[in-house]
Amino acid sequence: MSKVHVKTGDQVVVINGKDRGARGKVLQVSPEEGKVIVEGINVVSKHVKPRKMGEPGGIIKAESALYASKVQLICPKCGRPTRVGHVYEEVKGKTKKMRVCKKDGCGAKFE
Repeated sequence: MSKVHVKTGDQVVVINGKDRGARGKVLQVSPEEGKVIVEGINVVSKHVKPRKMGEPGGIIKAESALYASKVQLICPKCGRPTRVGHVYEEVKGKTKKMRVCKKDGCGAKFE
């Protein structure tokens, strides 16, 4: 089992490739492949065949997966791309692992 540093709903920035610098929300995460699908990033044209009678076919635009290592999480407090650190906190009598911003002086927690 492999892990990915981002979760569905996180705001990320692309750090290399044709969409470098673009920001978007993570729509889907595939930890087995180490890939993510980000809203509005890596858009490709797909040829779609009509499946039912009367349903139109044609060419549609859709987001394609890209490797999770190509995206970096955006801190909600400082608004900068950051690596993710982890801290353990006591919440209602249970120890919970929290993700935090690694930038100097920030330390904001991700939900």
